[in-house]
Amino acid sequence: MEPVVKINNVSKTYSKKTVLDNISINIENGQIYGLIGPSGAGKTTLVKIMVGMEKADTGTAHVLDVKMPNLNVMQDIGYMAQSDALYLDLTGEENLQFFASLFRINKADQKKRISYVAELVNLTDHLKKKVSAYSGGMKRRLSLGIALIQNPSVLILDEPTVGIDPELRLGIWNELYRLRNSEGKTIIITTHVMDEALKCDVLAMIRDGKVLTRGTPKALMQSYNVTNLEDVFIKAGGNLS
Repeated sequence: MEPVVKINNVSKTYSKKTVLDNISINIENGQIYGLIGPSGAGKTTLVKIMVGMEKADTGTAHVLDVKMPNLNVMQDIGYMAQSDALYLDLTGEENLQFFASLFRINKADQKKRISYVAELVNLTDHLKKKVSAYSGGMKRRLSLGIALIQNPSVLILDEPTVGIDPELRLGIWNELYRLRNSEGKTIIITTHVMDEALKCDVLAMIRDGKVLTRGTPKALMQSYNVTNLEDVFIKAGGNLS
């Protein structure tokens, strides 16, 4: 079976600064795959190339066996950006309705999906409020709901739990596990938080646009003979600053 995501020798430069340096990654169906590294490591640029928001200077990116960028595959990709892209003058419900309308979802299914994602991200009681009145954490939760609205088979989440309280973070992770286990979804997460990295099936540790090491959390700790992922990252040649 072909990997769901294939990144092959991808490089990207901005203003003479190399952001991604010959990265190759394969992500299998039904994995929670973590891209781990400090701010500025290149994680966001890499997921933007996966989504098709950026083009690689060299190399190729395929998602669901389609070379990116390609608008036709966006029905099957849910994307949550690091910065919230919301319509502040609309309510939470209107934001969800708008993004649902961009996909091939009929009215009845739109209502079901809006109800489902609102409950998941704990916004059911706030759907009628304008987003301008939302806290930062509520906006992040709404962005996650939008990423899930069309029931995508691939979910790409850039720092999804920043600003979210621990109880809701746990609930979101439980739902991500359910989406993987019950629905076979492939989930890609960027994070710099090592306790979240432990929750992933497979990790790629990134520093200065390069993959330092990759593997399951357990295998990485065994390979580097350490008891935590912070030490794996340091021994692999990175640092957390």
